[in-house]
Amino acid sequence: MLTVPGLCWLCRMPLALSAWGVCSVCTRSLKRQAMTCPQCGLNATGRDVPCGRCMKKAPPWCALVAVDDYVAPLSGLIHALKFAGQSVLARPLARLLLLAVLQARRTRGLPNIDMVVNVPLYRRRHWRRGYNQSDLLCRPLARWLGCRYDARALKRVHNTAIQHQLTARLRKRNLKNAFRLEFPVKGLHIAIVDDVVTTGSTVAELSRLLLQSGAASVQVWCLCRTL
Repeated sequence: MLTVPGLCWLCRMPLALSAWGVCSVCTRSLKRQAMTCPQCGLNATGRDVPCGRCMKKAPPWCALVAVDDYVAPLSGLIHALKFAGQSVLARPLARLLLLAVLQARRTRGLPNIDMVVNVPLYRRRHWRRGYNQSDLLCRPLARWLGCRYDARALKRVHNTAIQHQLTARLRKRNLKNAFRLEFPVKGLHIAIVDDVVTTGSTVAELSRLLLQSGAASVQVWCLCRTL
């Protein structure tokens, strides 16, 4: 997937600022249509309070922000970023996530954070891809929000199986003790940044690790939340 510099990645119309990547019209169309829970991000009957699932058994994170569901055209951009070597898409996608976070702060009272962290890849997978897409999203987000970021804060210590090939139960087992914290987080409010959250197993494991290490709270920010 290639585009002429200065044209929107989606509609190919000229951009006011080429660095945006996605024009304002397309940006407004990338918005979750379903009513979703502010904590888990799944379908709910209201946006202001946690859903029945979260009241019964809440995830370890306190809030989830997503740009959209995993549907076209956003899903195509994410696929190009992850599997087609289009790392240039990271900054425009990070901007979409920034807008979603700022909107959540205005409408949901989402609190500010002190630090963003990426979802680490195992070194072999990182080498094959050439980059970690979560890291590429975190870098501009941290700069725009004026918060801390250290790409080495979390490390994946086991070469786990690819998550999307596993069932929900196997995903949890696959991730047990897969990560290690390499950065002091005591008292910090942290946001985990990922491209897609499906069952939530990965961000749940990371959230528990951060909270057990003294983090004050954990939010999850993602481009897409699958329903």
